[in-house]
Amino acid sequence: MILYGASGHAKVIQDIVEAQGDHVTMLVDDNPEITEFRGIDVTHAMPQTKEPTIISIGNNRIRRMIAERIGGPFGTAIHPSAVVSLSARIKEGTVVMPNAVIQSEACIGKHCIINTGVIVEHENLISDYVHLSPHATLCGNVSVGEGTWIGAGTTIIQGITIGKNCIIGAGSVVVRDIPDNSVAYGNPCRVVRKQDF
Repeated sequence: MILYGASGHAKVIQDIVEAQGDHVTMLVDDNPEITEFRGIDVTHAMPQTKEPTIISIGNNRIRRMIAERIGGPFGTAIHPSAVVSLSARIKEGTVVMPNAVIQSEACIGKHCIINTGVIVEHENLISDYVHLSPHATLCGNVSVGEGTWIGAGTTIIQGITIGKNCIIGAGSVVVRDIPDNSVAYGNPCRVVRKQDF
């Protein structure tokens, strides 16, 4: 497995890759000053290879940009302590961290981060390039749009739709739909401003 991005996030993904019985053979990073990462040499150009890559960068926009640039193939990393329903779908490039729970018929898009202790209940639809921060809880039939970041400890009640490219602040309680490009937080969660994309 190749990791693209030699940062703290990559340390967690490397641990997950090893826990699932695989190993990281190479790291790639755009910063020429990074030459070594946990005993592995870091290269600065993506090699021509059929070995799967995971983009180990937390920023949703940067992850999307790199995925579009390198084109794959991409792997997934799912920690053995995660509980994933047999009817759930997890697409390429996604990482599922320790103690996460993904329930029946949930669909997780490409290049998502399902962080430590996240709960994704039944029939959730998580679009591409979403980051669910530690201990976020998404009740049943929640939809999260592409590129959205859900802050740590956020709770989203059942049936809610959160648009694309949103930021939901840590500890929020989301009880109504959130439109595209919103920054929102609080209990109850309210839109505080819009983002330009």
